[in-house]
Amino acid sequence: MANHLLTDWKPEDPDYWQGKGRSIAARNLWISVPNLTLAFAVWMVWSMVVAKLKLVGFRFTTDQLFWLTALPALSGATLRIFYSFIVPILGGRLWTVLTTLSLAVPAVGIGLAVQHPETPYAMFVLLALLCGFGGGNFASSMSNIGFFFPKAQKGNALAINAGFGNLGVSLMQFVVPVIITSGFFAPVFGAGLTIHDKGVASQLYLQNAAFIWVPFILAAAAAAWFGMNDISTAKASFKAQSVVFRRRHNWIMCWLYLGTFGSFIGFSAAFPLLAKTLFPDVLVLKIAFLGPLVGALSRALTGWISDRWGGQNVTQVTFGALILGVVCTLRGVGAFGGPANFQIFFASFMWLFFWTGVGNASTFQMIPAIVRASMARLMPAATPAERLQSAEMESAAIVGFTSAFGAFGGVFIPMAFGQSLKDTGNANTALVVFLTFYITCAVLNWATYVRKGSILSGAQSPTTLKAAE
Repeated sequence: MANHLLTDWKPEDPDYWQGKGRSIAARNLWISVPNLTLAFAVWMVWSMVVAKLKLVGFRFTTDQLFWLTALPALSGATLRIFYSFIVPILGGRLWTVLTTLSLAVPAVGIGLAVQHPETPYAMFVLLALLCGFGGGNFASSMSNIGFFFPKAQKGNALAINAGFGNLGVSLMQFVVPVIITSGFFAPVFGAGLTIHDKGVASQLYLQNAAFIWVPFILAAAAAAWFGMNDISTAKASFKAQSVVFRRRHNWIMCWLYLGTFGSFIGFSAAFPLLAKTLFPDVLVLKIAFLGPLVGALSRALTGWISDRWGGQNVTQVTFGALILGVVCTLRGVGAFGGPANFQIFFASFMWLFFWTGVGNASTFQMIPAIVRASMARLMPAATPAERLQSAEMESAAIVGFTSAFGAFGGVFIPMAFGQSLKDTGNANTALVVFLTFYITCAVLNWATYVRKGSILSGAQSPTTLKAAE
């Protein structure tokens, strides 16, 4: 174990970083990514499974199905609150292994349950809640990776970890429609169920959607155990980290991240079932993976933009784009009096997914910048080294806690769509609520971080911040 513990970690030292630090940080990042990818795949697997439950004999209402898409987000968001503070207590390496292995519990449970149409709804509720193990992993993964990189590269590193981790949703939504129609794994995963879709009989192997992830979960956990590191200086008690609850900016960033990541994960969970409900004649499940794919890639590939031009500025553009996207989506569902149009609906959602990814990266770039800019006021008597250490600890805690708060979007969005469809037969009410919320985010971000004289108004990049220090 001793060789996995880094006792002299100095990423801000250019010589140390070039000679030794960069390769260690990169190894931990690229082992972290597949572990997080699998977490997202298991977390969101319900978004595809629920769309097929009625087909294999489960008699659940549409409202019940939307609840099943919301429950993993509810438990995942709640677990993130606790996972946010675990890494500095137990260490990132051990916690990554344990949380990845925990994904096997809902994966095996779902695989067994969907093979029996008599399985009660209460069991599916429990399994949906257990999928939250995957959602919780994000908070601890992001907190852990943040410790490995210098501040000038932290935004991009977090964007890569989160963006390629988010790809788990798209990967799952691409793989599941293919694998549930294949009998290749029947000798191991079990026989399929006969279904009749539009008068055509076929076999559906819905259990494959869950069982397929188990061997990859075991392999990723082993890679984390043998290849990742712990950092001795990245240690702090819960009491020390809990100071973030008294930070005003922690709560503001929670609201903004609810608008970016909350939208990404909520749309990912709701989009397949929503599109299938609104446009039943379109084979939506075959292309549903494109939304999360667009959002994940835009997050992974745009982190450098925020590092260069300032996350607060990119976030402002993001909320303007999301407002426009919702207006176009309303047009696509026929809210303005015209007929519903799937092409406009689908294109608008792809636009929304893209900008949620950009905003996910930009908001996380803002957090360490805000904390560093606050330290001189919060710790006037401290040395620069003490301020930096405190900033690293608080940044990691806020990143984790903000991710927990943002994940509740995965609850609210499916529930809002489900309630809107139940009450009015359309999605218009939910979309208007989202539009109003994005307007509040745009105003809050501008007033707090963009306007002249705000805490980040002169902080265009980490280089600027370093010069200011």
